[in-house]
Amino acid sequence: MCSRSSTYIISPTPSIFPFPSLGGVNERREISRLFVSCQDESRLNRGGAAISIWRAEQGTGGDPAFESNQGLWNSGYYSQLFGIGGVMVTVAILWLSTGYFGGIGAPFAPYFWPYLGQLPKKKERKRPVRVYMDGCFDLMHYGHANALRQAKLLGDQLVVGVVSDEEIVANKGPPVLSMEERLTLVSGLKWVDEVIPNAPYEITEEFMNTLFNKYNIDYIIHGDDPCLLPDGTDAYALAKKVGRYKQIKRTEGVSSTDIVGRILLTFKQKEAGSMETTTDANQNTGATCDKVKSQLSNFLPTSRRIMQFSNGQAPSPGARVVYIDGAFDLFHAGHVEILRSARQLGDFLLVGVHDDQAIRDRRGYRPIMHLHERTLSVLACRYVDEVIIGAPWEVSRDMITTFNISLVVHGTVTEGSSVVGIDSYAVPKSMGIFQTITSTKPITTVSVATRIIDNHEAYKKRNLKKKASEDRYYTQKKFVSGD
Repeated sequence: MCSRSSTYIISPTPSIFPFPSLGGVNERREISRLFVSCQDESRLNRGGAAISIWRAEQGTGGDPAFESNQGLWNSGYYSQLFGIGGVMVTVAILWLSTGYFGGIGAPFAPYFWPYLGQLPKKKERKRPVRVYMDGCFDLMHYGHANALRQAKLLGDQLVVGVVSDEEIVANKGPPVLSMEERLTLVSGLKWVDEVIPNAPYEITEEFMNTLFNKYNIDYIIHGDDPCLLPDGTDAYALAKKVGRYKQIKRTEGVSSTDIVGRILLTFKQKEAGSMETTTDANQNTGATCDKVKSQLSNFLPTSRRIMQFSNGQAPSPGARVVYIDGAFDLFHAGHVEILRSARQLGDFLLVGVHDDQAIRDRRGYRPIMHLHERTLSVLACRYVDEVIIGAPWEVSRDMITTFNISLVVHGTVTEGSSVVGIDSYAVPKSMGIFQTITSTKPITTVSVATRIIDNHEAYKKRNLKKKASEDRYYTQKKFVSGD
């Protein structure tokens, strides 16, 4: 037998011995001591010798559990390999797992674990896809809004370039709205994430590189209608050449050219305060509009389009609902600012849009934009949560109860009404829930129309040029799938 040494080595992990019949921690430590002190025995018998010595000293005799595994003990390095193997397995698992997530084992992990790629990996942070669309956005309308809505669907972030006044004059004619007004309108759209002022009309190589490198733009977007420079070349030719161009479907039935034509056709007086309405929508209103054969409206409203523009959310329980109403004709920067102010007074902004007949009855002339066109322009505004289409002129108690309205507001700048002696807000005033808010921009539909009427010769010339290209588009158009 072995000559026992007085050297004691205590296993740091005594629990690794898989023998429930060997007693507690002290017993396992003693076996470990005997095991390492048997230097003169063959390593093949070392484990068995250690346990036999311990059994003899304790006078416990043979252990059936041990005896039944005697051959296993005498067959190799069982106890040694168990401790060493456990350490190796632990190291291997840590090595592979750290390699899987980019640690020290990364270069070798695929060789040792062929199925590593099938495990769920840590998600890499993905850079958002940024798309760019530009335009003049003069006399902003629902067609512009729908184009930007479609563009946003092609990426994660929408950057919009607003063409400078100088570029518009050089390529299309004088703009109706100032740069500041057009920036306010574009920034107020719910789909726009970022705005670039004074953008060029043509996508030059220099500006295209600025978009790609400074603004991290992935794709440049435009509608399926042609955008030609004065020399007849395509304004987006370079973007198409480098494969960074995507196309959307043009929204038919409205354009800035069309709206200018409606104003020139509808009103025969230059003085905005005495604007009169023709009795026939197709009647020519005089020499001013003889050569301007403008289409009053080709818009075909659908429930799907309204759903695309709508938030589709009801006010949450206990929300403070703010109500504001109006015609919102020729949707302009003044409308955006008053809606922003109204939204800040509550949690949910409900907007009432009056129908065409109600506006004519109270103001003496029909709106330039039809009810559903005006509704879409309001719905596109980022500050609006819901719209009442064809809202009553007077705010009733029943309406306040139905929509759980907490506050009714009205701006200081209005179009006025020809009906005397009727207060549309008498009920909310009597309930103490009416508030007048200051309009920050002194702009009205009439003032915008007056700019066109006062410069009708310049706009008539501009429209004749643009109208020809629009007529060609409608004559040659083919079905294009899209939203």
